[in-house]
Amino acid sequence: MSIVVKPKEATEIINSLIGGIVPRSGVQHIAVGRDNEIASVIASLEDVKNGHNVMKFWIGDFGSGKSFMFHLMKTVALKQKFVVSGADFTPDNRLYSNDWKSVALYSAIIDNISINTKPDGGALPALLEKWIGQITEATATDSGISLLDIRKEEYLPLIQKNILKTINEITDVGGYDFGVIVMKYYEGYITDNDMLRRNALRWLKGEYRTKTEARQDLGVREIINDQNYYNMLKNFTKLFVSMGYSGFMINLDEAINLYKISTSVMRTKNYEKILTIYNDCYQGKMSNMFFNIAGTKEFLENERRGLYCYNALKTRLEPNKYAVDGIIDFAQPVIRLMPIDHNEIFVLLKNLKKIFDFNYKTEIDVSEAEIAFFMEEIYNKPGAYEFLLPREVIRDFLNILSTLRQNPNVTFKQLVGDIEIKDERPQDDPFDIIEEI
Repeated sequence: MSIVVKPKEATEIINSLIGGIVPRSGVQHIAVGRDNEIASVIASLEDVKNGHNVMKFWIGDFGSGKSFMFHLMKTVALKQKFVVSGADFTPDNRLYSNDWKSVALYSAIIDNISINTKPDGGALPALLEKWIGQITEATATDSGISLLDIRKEEYLPLIQKNILKTINEITDVGGYDFGVIVMKYYEGYITDNDMLRRNALRWLKGEYRTKTEARQDLGVREIINDQNYYNMLKNFTKLFVSMGYSGFMINLDEAINLYKISTSVMRTKNYEKILTIYNDCYQGKMSNMFFNIAGTKEFLENERRGLYCYNALKTRLEPNKYAVDGIIDFAQPVIRLMPIDHNEIFVLLKNLKKIFDFNYKTEIDVSEAEIAFFMEEIYNKPGAYEFLLPREVIRDFLNILSTLRQNPNVTFKQLVGDIEIKDERPQDDPFDIIEEI
């Protein structure tokens, strides 16, 4: 087969797509019709590697492929030695709040930190231990102590001193407490104190809710809260880059949940936070960060509730007036995703047929002509124009292959004739709002 896919990837691709979700790995094998978008991401990654910052808004209707693009970007970034994380905006996760909802978003980001060797999240402990290992080796070299002896408890103060010194050199606001916590993590590692290590991770993940508890457990006076979490993300970025990583990519999906915030003051505060991040990115107030936010057209353009209601954002995010009539400009901060067309879906279904056969070690007798027949039938069904999404086309096709594999007496055309079109779009009105508590 022309597609070189690993067995684990093949299984995840088939199982995830049948379940109606984007697979966590192997998305590069099913990427069609996104060459321009991928090229723009690669160019942005190069900029971030060189110390710049990028913020992109991925805008598209339901089913246009926003989540898929985020998975694809993650795959590309991990291969280029980026640390990547992401989270969804929800009623309880947002950029600005005064009741721990921003910390909830921050905690989700930290939990989902991924690196190439640990692509499914939970990579923070591995990163901390790698960085501490680098500090330990440098300390041993500078002090003339063997690598075996430097890890003895008697040298703990020396390592802690160098950890704090290095952290203070690479971090800004909140760097001292950040350094103290990393010291505590190392202390727990050397002294086999698992509770101390867990408490240090709790602090770094934003799980402490009172300063008193943090002071009792770790001896620090501050905790991560709704006001300082963004500074902590910047500190993590500097730490990752100091370790040799290219930068930190953060992908935030489901921005419609910011649009749905009922209180205009709170909604505006969240948009102000977006503006702060945007300005920091493009005014050079930080480095090596790549922020991506995905949302619908309403989230961007609605002048009563969307980003366009905040004039400072509207002036920054309005499209290039010269990019019209098919002319594209992917250098803009807003990238509009259009659903892949029928020709691209045809290529995708052919690729999925190969992956399906590879996964099940079979050879389902379905020709390219029959794939074309399937597409013609499904797109001519009543309701297809209004309701049919690429996700549902893919799922129906894979379900047919699955049925044929297990029922050899059933014909392909018989199954195609049984297809019904359902409305897969979200049933909640986009103008529904979240009640502010």
